[in-house]
Amino acid sequence: ARMSIDDIKAQAEERMGKALSALHENFSSVRTGRANAMALDRIKVDYYGVPTPVNQMAGVKTPDAHMLVILPFPALTEERRRELVKQCKAYSEEARVAIRNIRRDANSAVEKCIKEDSLPEDEQRRAEGAIQKITDKFIAEVDESFKKKEAEVMEV
Repeated sequence: ARMSIDDIKAQAEERMGKALSALHENFSSVRTGRANAMALDRIKVDYYGVPTPVNQMAGVKTPDAHMLVILPFPALTEERRRELVKQCKAYSEEARVAIRNIRRDANSAVEKCIKEDSLPEDEQRRAEGAIQKITDKFIAEVDESFKKKEAEVMEV
């Protein structure tokens, strides 16, 4: 079953959404000065033979912004904060590249669709315009997410 232009646009939007989710997941692994139980998501412990994230088997409390009950979060140095911002910038760039690659895939799928169904060229321009709008929306969300994360990391 061949894809229609609407399918192509919907699929591009869904894939860009996944790229954005991946960015948020990457960001959540970047430790800020704030204690956050999500920092434990990637730390697994053998729990009755099953590797289990610490925060799923233990109550993790945050008595204040710099402490999880099971582990203290030392304040970050200025230098360390800058390194973390660089890391976030790199994650953002990866997300932008992923989104642009999805745009490229979608545009070539549209082109193929137009050729195979011998549709008018203005249909192609319209579809590519719509795909560009979707792309712009997601790139803007990446930039917005980066700004937020950067502020969070730099916050003392």
